[in-house]
Amino acid sequence: MRERSFFFSLMLLTSVFFAVRLHAQEYQTLSIDSLAPDFSLPGIDGRLYSLSSFRDAKVLVLIFTCNHCPTAQSYEERIMQLTDDYRNKGVQVVAVNPNDPRSLRPDELDFSDIGDSFDEMKIRARERHFNFPYLYDGDSEKMSKAYGPIATPHVFIFDESRRLRYQGRFDDEDRHGRTPHQLDARNAVDALLDNRPVAVPITKVFGCSIKWSDKRNWIVKSRLAWSKESVILDTISLTGGRNLLRNYSQKLRLVSFWSTASQISSEQFPELITINRMYRDRDFELVTVSFNTQTQKAEVLHFLKKEQASSRNYIFSGDAISFLRLAGASGQDGLPMTLLIEPGGKVVFRKKGAIDPSKLKKEIIDNRMIGRYY
Repeated sequence: MRERSFFFSLMLLTSVFFAVRLHAQEYQTLSIDSLAPDFSLPGIDGRLYSLSSFRDAKVLVLIFTCNHCPTAQSYEERIMQLTDDYRNKGVQVVAVNPNDPRSLRPDELDFSDIGDSFDEMKIRARERHFNFPYLYDGDSEKMSKAYGPIATPHVFIFDESRRLRYQGRFDDEDRHGRTPHQLDARNAVDALLDNRPVAVPITKVFGCSIKWSDKRNWIVKSRLAWSKESVILDTISLTGGRNLLRNYSQKLRLVSFWSTASQISSEQFPELITINRMYRDRDFELVTVSFNTQTQKAEVLHFLKKEQASSRNYIFSGDAISFLRLAGASGQDGLPMTLLIEPGGKVVFRKKGAIDPSKLKKEIIDNRMIGRYY
């Protein structure tokens, strides 16, 4: 497992190095005193926004952010608070998602249950009750390339003439609940409202890299790396199955009971593999248990290899009917069945038949064992 993580991380670090070089060559960050480039972007509210949509604002705060990034998530409440605090002072806060969702790898979603697509932006805004316009630039990234954000979040603050007066971090504390010491964005807004120069016009940003469209080849590289991971099928007995349910590990355990005879099992298996790739670098593991017969072991292994199931995989040997009833299924006709088990054996999610991947991912990311970043 450590060997797999090492080589996979090495591959990703190499990709990051070349991506940073590419960004430095092509997408320069807007310089202080520059005029704000115009744009035309859809908002999650169904409106089309441009620079003139905010012509009445004395100060315009543009924040490049997204759904999936844990640092961006931790700033959501502070951005909403900034919006409320300055709404009646002529300050307009606008969020822009610069990410191409097709450049986002599953393992980059380890702190989120959703990605960065336009539809998922609507979900995020609804769940978090965003009080600011949330615009999407993931298709062309034309606006984002003109402004040149380095990470999410990245703040750009413009005066009434739409000259850039501040760009950088929101503040100096990236975790929710901790008190920041430097309120960089607020300080810049206050200075502009008081007709004063911004004392510190540029600060260093931190967060997740922008998922530019030219990073789509990362997905191809990731798939190649995953395809080389070992797929192993072991046999598990009734005793081992009971221990599996008791979960003596320190991880949140997702268990899938399935069979190649079940069409639903085959159809939803890719979703389980994706979920495993999303969260396996955290305190999470996927375990699959096939209830095919031992004579079908080769068939099961062939299927697992086709699906690139490098998780823990078992084929059950013993009184399958009794064990499945113990797990909560009504015999083999209850397959597939999916359980989410906390350390100590507490089942926090049980679903017979087809799963709803979005609900399952939300259960995982909201669980106390994993927890959201913010």
